[in-house]
Amino acid sequence: MTHSTRLLLLGAGRSASALMQYLLAYAPASNWFLTVADAQPAHLVPVLAAHSAYTRPVAFEGHNEKQLDELVSQADLVISMLPAALHPAVARACLRHRRHLATASYVSPEVRALHDEAAAAGLVFLMECGLDPGLDHMSAMQTITELQHASARITGFKSYCGGLVAPESEGANPWRYKLSWNPRNVVLAGQGGPAQYLENGEVQSIAYNELFARAEVLAVPGHGHFEGYANRDSLSYQAIYGLTNLQTMLRGTLRRPGYCGAWQVLVALGLTNDAERLRNAATLPWQELVASRLPQPAAPAEAATQLAAQLHLDPHGPELERLAWLGILGEQPVGLADATAAQLLEHLLVEKWALGPHDRDQVVMQHQFDYELGGEARRRTASLVVTGTDATHTAMAQTVGLPLGMAVRRVLRGEVADRGVVIPTTPDLYEPILAELAADYGIAFQEQDALR
Repeated sequence: MTHSTRLLLLGAGRSASALMQYLLAYAPASNWFLTVADAQPAHLVPVLAAHSAYTRPVAFEGHNEKQLDELVSQADLVISMLPAALHPAVARACLRHRRHLATASYVSPEVRALHDEAAAAGLVFLMECGLDPGLDHMSAMQTITELQHASARITGFKSYCGGLVAPESEGANPWRYKLSWNPRNVVLAGQGGPAQYLENGEVQSIAYNELFARAEVLAVPGHGHFEGYANRDSLSYQAIYGLTNLQTMLRGTLRRPGYCGAWQVLVALGLTNDAERLRNAATLPWQELVASRLPQPAAPAEAATQLAAQLHLDPHGPELERLAWLGILGEQPVGLADATAAQLLEHLLVEKWALGPHDRDQVVMQHQFDYELGGEARRRTASLVVTGTDATHTAMAQTVGLPLGMAVRRVLRGEVADRGVVIPTTPDLYEPILAELAADYGIAFQEQDALR
């Protein structure tokens, strides 16, 4: 009997459902055996039951390095869907045991430092192979390569992506947003240092406390308008994408109109701060917390009026409407004792922004390529909109999990040439993955090209 190829999936949260389905669909013919290690494996039993010959769930706590080492030693390839902070430990374990690694997360400096050692060992540490980062790299590189082959001179590149909710599932939620991925990441978005990008030939650096006030509006054909705010360090992607002499280079995040203005108020109040515990009681009313965090602290009953007055907001305007809808201007208790402000906000949003069982999420991505060809200044826009089926079979799970599963399949078939830390910016990865997504799942970008 042929020895099975042993796959280890670390973490089976809300973005992992499509990834597991994809891997298990190929397991019989490819002779794979999948171990799924999760902190709460009970929810996996009904999911995996129909595939018991090819898979098993195991209990695993992400910080247990001894168990991590044991699980990695028993695998041929490791797929990590754990929080990004745990990836360096996973990568080191893969290096010790000479195992390939695949994740959907950004390359951290700690993992990047392992590149030479992993390459020397003949290993693929495939990172940034989900949605954003992942599909954004693949689709951008496909168009960049096509334009360059046509002798176009690319002068500007913008790329935006958002995990949103489908319009028909927004209900009465004035934020027009629900949680289809890690809520902690939503609360802490933008806090990894100043957002840096290039605009009209000038380097821009936006501090976190100004980030959501600097959103720009863009249109996605057939789907209306969105707000985009700058994401992390866009400048480093010039070299990664092979783009030089650009006037504009920006990567950002999408939200529905009005979101950023209201979120900017939460930032101004320090309610996204995760650095200090408040030593609060769980019974602390939200309005008392808000009143205490105003530039000039006020009486709790005056939280709404003082918030409007001190932050120069219309007391009947959309920002106050969104904040009041969350309940932070009323007497609702915060519900967690001795927490950070960010933890309290996350606790509230998990309730208020919950994706209902039949709600449909939506992933929206758009690239804008400014270029010159034949003496003409042109813009090519490539837009992707994917809508989920329900709260389990989400667009987020599809667009994160499917590219990762497809890349894993290619690594195992020896179709990935590079070694060490790799991201999917080379044709051997992005061409077959984009083709498979379009042909088998209908996930494809729609392009428009026009004079500027």
